[in-house]
Amino acid sequence: MEKKNLSNLEEFILLGFPGTQGLQISLFLLFFVMYMLTVTGNMAIITLVWTNHHLQTPMYFFLCNLSFLEIWFTTACVPKTLANFASQSKAISFISCATQMYFVFFLGCTECFLLAVMAYDRYLAICYPLRYSSIMTHIVSARLALGSWMCGFSVIMVPTVLITRLSFCASNVINHFFCDIAPWIVLSCTDTWVVEMVSFGISFCVILGSCIVTLVSYIYIISTIVKIPSAQ
Repeated sequence: MEKKNLSNLEEFILLGFPGTQGLQISLFLLFFVMYMLTVTGNMAIITLVWTNHHLQTPMYFFLCNLSFLEIWFTTACVPKTLANFASQSKAISFISCATQMYFVFFLGCTECFLLAVMAYDRYLAICYPLRYSSIMTHIVSARLALGSWMCGFSVIMVPTVLITRLSFCASNVINHFFCDIAPWIVLSCTDTWVVEMVSFGISFCVILGSCIVTLVSYIYIISTIVKIPSAQ
């Protein structure tokens, strides 16, 4: 069958969750409630920390960053999903789809870095309690948080640029409820080897690197706790 060249397409169709109108309404209510609980819960955490002087420590500062990130992470994909549930049109423009994909993965990478930083913070607090306040100052914690955001912002930029330069053939239907990298690669009719390798390499480094930092930190934490005399 002859493939139709869609390299200049202006929109995609998010297939989402096909089903009856009743199923769409049920999913809309479910996603809406979960979204509101997520936003409300994280906003409550941020408000509590910033209004309580005793909670303004590096640990809760990182927790606020994580809560702020979670709000934007869910906002990057859930509102469009809700709009698709509520309407017959599942279309999303090429620019909007690329922007959504970038922010979802930018925030996802930032979350990995933040979790690693939080594990390192707990490592310092438990393994070096007497030196913790002098090591983890407000300036250091702010730099670590900013570094996590900047690394997440920059690390996903290369695969995003490569993906948006792909040409598409035959179909513009994305079998997902948000713009993911894998469906874009599947729809492309050009060579995607470079995109796949770059995406895999970045995912591997970000996930494995953050997991190693977190794992090593908690190994030292557990080791330190085990060595503490039971009476103490």
